[in-house]
Amino acid sequence: MIEYSKIIKRNPGKRFGKPCVRDTRITVYDVLGWLAAGMSYDEIIDDFPELTTDDIKACLAYAADREHKLLHAS
Repeated sequence: MIEYSKIIKRNPGKRFGKPCVRDTRITVYDVLGWLAAGMSYDEIIDDFPELTTDDIKACLAYAADREHKLLHAS
């Protein structure tokens, strides 16, 4: 799994502290929503050229890790 902590950042002054891709204002939630809507990696990168394939994979890894932590916290 990709090391998302180098890509996904939280900044209280940006997007209300939601996890974002690097120094962009693009949130993990945004990327997951685009994927869920059926967009391919290439389509996302075409629309948002500041993103890379590794950025998208980092969003997925972040979401998977968060889900894992939630399941084990119960």
